[in-house]
Order: sequence, then C-alpha cells, then structure tokens
Amino acid sequence: MTMKIKQWLLVIVLTATATVRAQIAMIEKTVPEDGLLTLEDLNYGGRNYWNMVPQNRYYTWWGDQLVRTDVEECFLVDPLTGRESPFLQLNLVERWAGTSPDMKVRHLLNVRFPYPDQKLMLLSNGKERLLVSWESKIIVWRQQADRQEHADWSAASRAVAFVRGNNLYVLDRDGKETQLSHDGSRNLVYGQSVHRNEFGISKGTFWSPDGQRLAFYRMDQSAVTDYPQVDIFQREAAYAPDKYPMAGEQSHTVTVGVYDMLSGKTVWLKTPVSADVAAVGSHEADNLPVYFTNIQWSPDSKTIYMFEINRDQNDCRLVSYDAQTGERLAELCREVSDKYVEPLHPITFLPWDSGKFILQSQRDGYNHLYVYNVDGTLDKQLTSGNFVVMELVGFNEADKTVIIASNEASPIQRNLYAVDVKTGRRTRLDNGRGYHHATLSGTGRYLVDNFSEPDVPRVIGVLSTTPTKGKGRRPSATLPTGRDGEGVLFKAGDPWEGYQQPAFECGTLKAADGTTDLFYRMVKPVGFNPSKQYPVIVYVYGGPHAHCVDATWHYMSRGWESYMATKGYLMFIIDNRGSENRGRDFEQATFRQLGQVEMQDQMKGIEYLKTLPYVDATRIGVHGWSFGGFMTISLMTNHNDVFKVGVAGGPVIDWKWYEVMYGERYMDTPYDNPEGYEQTSLIRQAPNLKGKLQIITGYNDDTVVPQHCLSFIAACIAAGTQPDFMVYPGEPHNMRGRQSYHLHERISQYFDDYLK
Repeated sequence: MTMKIKQWLLVIVLTATATVRAQIAMIEKTVPEDGLLTLEDLNYGGRNYWNMVPQNRYYTWWGDQLVRTDVEECFLVDPLTGRESPFLQLNLVERWAGTSPDMKVRHLLNVRFPYPDQKLMLLSNGKERLLVSWESKIIVWRQQADRQEHADWSAASRAVAFVRGNNLYVLDRDGKETQLSHDGSRNLVYGQSVHRNEFGISKGTFWSPDGQRLAFYRMDQSAVTDYPQVDIFQREAAYAPDKYPMAGEQSHTVTVGVYDMLSGKTVWLKTPVSADVAAVGSHEADNLPVYFTNIQWSPDSKTIYMFEINRDQNDCRLVSYDAQTGERLAELCREVSDKYVEPLHPITFLPWDSGKFILQSQRDGYNHLYVYNVDGTLDKQLTSGNFVVMELVGFNEADKTVIIASNEASPIQRNLYAVDVKTGRRTRLDNGRGYHHATLSGTGRYLVDNFSEPDVPRVIGVLSTTPTKGKGRRPSATLPTGRDGEGVLFKAGDPWEGYQQPAFECGTLKAADGTTDLFYRMVKPVGFNPSKQYPVIVYVYGGPHAHCVDATWHYMSRGWESYMATKGYLMFIIDNRGSENRGRDFEQATFRQLGQVEMQDQMKGIEYLKTLPYVDATRIGVHGWSFGGFMTISLMTNHNDVFKVGVAGGPVIDWKWYEVMYGERYMDTPYDNPEGYEQTSLIRQAPNLKGKLQIITGYNDDTVVPQHCLSFIAACIAAGTQPDFMVYPGEPHNMRGRQSYHLHERISQYFDDYLK
C-alpha cells in the first residue's frame, strides 16, 4: 500500500461497497430533539453513518443503452425522459440458474454488460460466473469462480486469470485450467500488483484485446528484508512478517511474462534488468530500469508497451516489446528530470487510428495529453494550459474527440470536456461547477454525469458528448444536459436536513513563497457567534497524490470535522504545496525535504487564523493521519509555542524507515541525501515536544510500520518528554469498521480533555 491511501480517503474508497450494504438493510433515521449530529451519524463505522451520506443510484451502459442496477431488479432507462422499464428481476435469474441456495446471486448491483450487440449480462455469486440471456431467459454460459484471488476475466475469450496458493492460473471458457507458475511463494509473487502499488499499478494481469494472450507480473522479493509483524490473536503469538523494502535498502526485482493461450507457452519480456540492480547503494542500479509499469497492448494484440523507470526515478522510457518472442522492439520516447518522473497512466490508442496513441505527461508543468505515432514521433500536444488533465475518460469515435476530466475551470473543480483530436478545441460538457465523474457509453456518444457541489449533495444526469455547432460550450440539446436540474435522472436530498449544521467556507491564502494560492476550508461551530472565541483544530494531510479541499459537497469536509463543530471547535484545513492537482512544480517544491515547505505553508494558515477575532490563539490543535501524522508531529515539535494539542495517526517519523519506491522518489536515498533525511527526521525533534501529543497506530501497520512511532517514543523517553500512545491490535494502516468509530471517539476525547 502507498501513502496516498489515508484515513480520510479510505472513507471515500469504501463508500460504494458500503452503500450497497446500506441499500440492502437501511436503519430508520430519526432526528434527535436537540438536532445535533453525533459520531454515530458522521463517522465510518457509526451505526447511523450510511443514513447520513448522500444517496446514490447505480447506472451502467449496455452499449449506448443506459441501465440502472439495483439490489433486486435492473431497469432500462430512456436517457431523454428518465423513464425506467424493469427488464430483469433477481428471482428470475435464480430460477433460470437452477442453483442451490449457496450458489444464488445475492444482488444485481454489480451486473456487467460485456457485449454491446448481445442481450447478455455477466453476473457472479462468488462461486460461479454466469452469462445470462434476458431475451431467452436462460443461462448461456457458466464458469467456476471459487478459490480465485485477483481474478481477471476477458470478455473476448471468456478466460479468467487468477491466483491460487501463490501461483498463477488461467481457466479457459470451456473450463480447462492451466497452471502458469509452480514456484509461487511469499518470495516469488505472480499475477499481483508490484512496486507496492506505486506508479498507478493496481493489478498484476493484463489481457490482450483478443483475449488470447496474458501479460503478467512476476516479482522476486527474496532479497527484501522481512519486517517482523506479530499476530497476537492466537494462543501463542505468531510471527507474521511482511516483505518491506526500506529506502536505500535492497528491493525486489520484477519481470513480465506473456502467456499464449493457443500455444500454451510463456515468454518473458527481455527487459534490461539484472538481479543486482536492487543492490544496496548501487549507483549503477540508479541508471537501469527497475520499475515496469502501465502495461498496454496494441490493438492487434501483437505488441506490448510499457514504461520503464530507473531506481532514481528521474529517467523514464516508453518501450515496445514483441508479445510473441519477448524481444525488445524500440524505445519510443524518453523523459528525464532533475527531480523525478512519475508515469501513472498507460498509453491509449486512438480507436479510429491504431497508428496513433495518447500519452499523458506533465513535462510542461501540468499533466496533459500528447498524441504520438507508433514509431515514437510526436504528432502534437493535444491539451495545454495551467491546469491538470485529471482523467482520460474515453473517446467519442464518431466525432473523433477525447473525453477528459480536468480542473481548467478552477483548481478545486473537476469538469468534463470533449477535446477535438484534430484541432485541440475543448468544449465543456457539464454545468461548469462542482466535481464531476463520468461513465462513458459504448460508443462514447453519451455519458452519465455523477457530481456534487459544495451545497449540492449529489446529482446524476446524462450528457451528450457531441457539442452543438454554433453554441460554443453548450452540450447537445438532443439529451438532457444535467444543468441546473434540467433533465436530471436523480437528485439526492440533504441527508442532514433537520439537523443543526455547521457553516462550511472555502477561500485562498498565499503560500510562504508569497505568490502561490493555497485553498483552505473552514468549518465553523454550530451556532457560531463571531463575538466569541473558539478553539481551533487544524486537520492536515499535506503529502503528494492527495488533497483535502475541493468543490464537492461541503468542500470535501470529513464527517468528523462536523462532529467537532457541534462540540464547539472551529476546524481549519489547507492544501499546502506538495499536494496534488496543482501541477508539477507545486508538488515537487518539497523534493528532498519532505515536511519543510509544507510546514511553512501550514504556518501561513496559522497566521491567517490569528487575525480572526473569533479564534482563540492559545487553543490551537492539530490532527492528521499517515503523512498527516508526520505533519502533526512536525508542527507540534517545530512550532511548539503554537500548537497546544496534537493527535498523530500512523505517523512517518524518519523517511529511512519508509518504503523504497515512495521514499526514494521524494527524498532520494539516505546515502545520496543524508542532510535531507537528517533535517526531516522527527527523532531529533523529540526533545522539543511541549504540548500534549497522542500517537496512534495500527499494531500491524504494513504501510508505516510500527518502528516509526516506537522509535519516536523511545527518543522521547530519552529526552524526558511525554507523548501518549494508543495501538489498535490487528489493525493495518487504517482502522476498519467499528474500530474506526472507536478511534475517532478517542481522538475527539483527547481534544476535549486538553484543548477545549
């Protein structure tokens, strides 16, 4: 796992699956007499939590036909009128399947329509995959699905790749199972994500478009040191180690295999990597590719494209390979930096021209799209400007446009645009406000727009991706626009209606450099009285690949902030330099000195707070998790005359104990940047702890291992300073379920005890 998986983000990640659970079994909501929001209402793991998040509906596409999925039923949706026609019921599927009770499909929320020209639905009950014909009312195909980890199904061949017992298998459409590896273990990992999920990697298998070839990762981590985790939930505590490559130490090596379904053979890509490139302190290794990421197939399934990055992460090359022989074909482009290059997206071929592809890069300072020819020559830069392309959603093939999400309208917004590949002309498709996520139809002619605004919990509508000629930025009138309630499919009500709510405000401050705008959010106490003075809690994350303020509902405020606002606290959050979606230089300002520039910017927020008459400058606290835990202790010890109370969760204490890929990208190795590691280490700050500090960690944290906080506590003991400490046995980097509720109850109580 990476540092970008944080406590506040975990809530968002889990929302979709937990909302499914909430739809199946809702708890009746009643507003208490005092109208105050509680922790049970606002925190993940709370008993009323899923009643207090904006309602959602689930839509998918069957080609260009819109479908709404639900627990017991699916509906065809007329995108012009929003009228729904039920066409499939769960009880009918169960009847057609003729399965035993333990093989039943439990709900229809995750149904897929893999073939736009066939009336077939893909369902799974965890033990079988089923293709259902709702026209013939039969199961036309079924496949075993139990005992399959990391399953990856190909619609083209109906084969599935999966891991079982640390080895990689392929099950073809006829049920024939082939074992691709026989030496899988903790040391030799097949078919799973590698490089600790950095570089945009989220899985380890990649089917070719025709479904006949499978590219897959093999990771040899035998040279990686075991971190000695302990399982205490046994009669005698057991050794349960994690493979954890620390910055500057030996890492794993990765190779890419290609299995051919027709020949039954596997070839290995002949990458220029050898077993010694991960050697400790090897500067030769810095110049050789050790990270392989963003694997992509050519449309004809004959060529594999992959980004190769050296260990120093300042030299990135896009390379092509022959999928049949594994031979290295060509280096198509190269990007170098005096800091780091971080590819996060595979190349994407134009569907109407297989001789061209789109590459994403922030070489000009912002993530933009570039059109390349397959011989590696640059055709054009497709997008440009002081904004970030946040997602390449897909294509409208008929119009020859690419659909993107970007923050061109505002650094804290996410809006949808159609970009003409020939001219580069961008046409906005949505209402120009808020934060929008798109699901594109089969041909790319339409999209489902699921969005929110600071005062709008959720709206779902359908947009055309074909701009109307002569009408500038307006979308086509042939479909509902989703603008200002017009043609909307679904609009969620305010789940907090009837409760006393805090006020949410957003603004900008200048960074410590005097020129850069930083966005902040303020949550004012319920019943705010400007003539009173309030204690302040600064919530901080501050690290790369994350942000805390945007134009979603309540400006992205976490429920815990509102809970604390009901208790009389003023909450303040600012996105410092180093955070995401503001461009390369904004993020890379922290290179080789994590925490230093971030603290300077956070202190500009403190300067602003001290100018407000309703802020009690003698009662300022700070709280954060992960990178935010690192920032919390950094602020508490470097500015111990400002912060009275802090709660640091899962904190990094010294970057030499953090993992290779992330740590070396931002800090280089401890051998190359000893001054930076010394400057940013919190061990040296232990004598400077003055206020009340509580440190919290998951006892089995495999992201920020317990060595961090334990070492800081040891340093505090030696220095005679007095932090408090809490652990959650068996928990990883983020607390889950009811443990999360308990955690936030403890955090809240700590501020009540020492700040209020």
